[in-house]
Amino acid sequence: MSLPEARASLASSPELPLSPEGAPVFAEPWHAEAFAIAVHLNARGLFTWPEWAEMLSAKLHQPGRLPDGSDYFDCWVEALSTLLERKGVTDVATILSLQQSWQRAAEATPHGKPIELANDPHR
Repeated sequence: MSLPEARASLASSPELPLSPEGAPVFAEPWHAEAFAIAVHLNARGLFTWPEWAEMLSAKLHQPGRLPDGSDYFDCWVEALSTLLERKGVTDVATILSLQQSWQRAAEATPHGKPIELANDPHR
C-alpha cells in the first residue's frame, strides 16, 4: 500500500473528525502526532490496517467514553500502546514510565518553552 493510500485508509477510521474537504481535523498538536505515529508504524510494517481498525474499534467501543467524543484521540493512543505491547515492542511499565516522565517534564518546563524529556527532574 502506498503512503497516499495508507493515509486515505487511516482517514476513513471510525469517528475521525474531518473537515468539509475530507481531511483529518486535529484539535491539539498531539492528535496530529498520534495520527502520524500510526501512519509511520503501519508504513514500517508493525501492523496492518485491519489490525489497526480492529484495535481502534475495540477502544472506541469501550464503556465510559465521553459523550461528545473529545476522547477520540485518547483511544488512538490506547490502541497504539496496546499494539506496541502485543507486538513486543515495549511493555506497559515502560509506557507508564515514559508517560510519567513526560508529565514531570511538562510541569518543570517554563511557560512558552518546549517540553523535553530532559526537563524531567527525575531523569
